[in-house]
Amino acid sequence: MSLATTLRELHVPGTPLVVPNAWDAASARVVEAAGFGAVATSSNATAAILGYDDGENVPVDDVLAAATHIARSVSVPVTVDFERGYRLAPVELVERFLATGAVGLNLEDSDPATGEMVDPSEQADFLAAVRAAAGDELVINARIDSFIRKAGSAAEQLQTALDRGDRYLTAGADCVYPIGVGELDLIATLTTQIDGPVNVAYGQGAHSIADYTARGVARISFGPMFQRHLYGVFAGSVLPALQADRNPFAG
Repeated sequence: MSLATTLRELHVPGTPLVVPNAWDAASARVVEAAGFGAVATSSNATAAILGYDDGENVPVDDVLAAATHIARSVSVPVTVDFERGYRLAPVELVERFLATGAVGLNLEDSDPATGEMVDPSEQADFLAAVRAAAGDELVINARIDSFIRKAGSAAEQLQTALDRGDRYLTAGADCVYPIGVGELDLIATLTTQIDGPVNVAYGQGAHSIADYTARGVARISFGPMFQRHLYGVFAGSVLPALQADRNPFAG
């Protein structure tokens, strides 16, 4: 079985794929060693270690190199947060991405340069072209930004997510990712009314993995949460301890 098939089959509503987001080969190995079935990256976390802000500010060659290092360091499937594709045409995107060894990617429906959501027909056509170029070799997680971009009223944000979710799945996406949704009732509506796997981001509300599981979520991701936590410990306690000539590892 290919890694892409393995990753695709892990997206089961009600038995979600939990993917702690890594940012380099070392953190990816930690995730694999802990027993998780796949490794995901965070564009925000990857940009941070490369010295850039998120939002397609990292040169695409550097993003692809980082994906390559991660994919070759683990034996489980790797899925990469690839923002909106770094303005690569679909055929070139697929060719260069597959060369990294990663088998999944997130593609968002906002323009990183403007923060505006892309026309849904344009995004669906883009996803369909990526699917046509990739065949079954890539697992496409189509991000929907209506909640995070506050696109209209709460009801309009939900309807946009529902409409785009179905449209993106029809275009060939394997999973849809309405990022920024936190209310459990909304999540249940999304998983019930979208005819395909739904990914949510942990931490948007004060909920547990069990809460998301009970609402039929198929994938749970974490973005840069873990990297920020570790760096916060480094900056908030380790470095001050050294400056005060204390052992930073003492209880």
